[in-house]
Amino acid sequence: MRLRVESVSFSYDGSVRAVDSIDLSVEAATSVALVGPNGSGKSTLLNLASGALRPLEGRVLLEGVPISTLSSRQLARRMAMVAQERPLGFDFTVREVVAMGRIPHTGRFSRESKADRCAIGEAMALCDIEDLSARSIRAVSGGERQRVFLSMALAQRPETLLLDEPTTHLDLRHQVQFMTIVQDRVQAGTAAAISIHDLSLAAQTCDRIALLAAGRLEALGDPKRILTQENVEQVFGVPVDVGHHRSDGPPYVIPRLSGPSL
Repeated sequence: MRLRVESVSFSYDGSVRAVDSIDLSVEAATSVALVGPNGSGKSTLLNLASGALRPLEGRVLLEGVPISTLSSRQLARRMAMVAQERPLGFDFTVREVVAMGRIPHTGRFSRESKADRCAIGEAMALCDIEDLSARSIRAVSGGERQRVFLSMALAQRPETLLLDEPTTHLDLRHQVQFMTIVQDRVQAGTAAAISIHDLSLAAQTCDRIALLAAGRLEALGDPKRILTQENVEQVFGVPVDVGHHRSDGPPYVIPRLSGPSL
């Protein structure tokens, strides 16, 4: 098991639990989509899995080792996270940001090796940002910035990839491109956990769906089994239609608009 969350709970205010007794595992060469309404605990769970937050109860294991026992550099060599937002400190170029993905392997002040340049170039090519190389990270759009941060994560060459709503700022073409890149990494052996709002996109691109509500894991399994009309309507509180492009294909979910009452 590449990544395992064992009976993890967390609270921001000491009372209401943002994550409540969740057990979840992500195997190598497998992707898990975390879906649920706003406030269901998706981002919090990813931050707990990445080590950015410490559980109130339970523990997180990476390849059987508690992440609390790993240094930040050891963790970054094995795991990368693309967050919803990243603070922009200095005015780095896009290439400099991507190159930061190599720091866990080389150290902050080491010169780039041939292997580093290869990893950086490959990651930028995959994310279609080579033409942005010399531009300031502050001068690119939100969608372009998201692709830059995915490129930085890929340059780390992690064994586990955590993505928090990665397609939010992307147009349709780059949503498809982004998730295709993630699928390719998964097929090559990467374990991926992805928080995503688009249920149809999650069903098409991920192996398993983890359905969250109010900090709890309500259901986990194959997209066809989890994304049923009953499950989706119960968790999201809106009427939906669930269909399939073909009998053996993944489901798609369409909200059923019923006028001002919604």
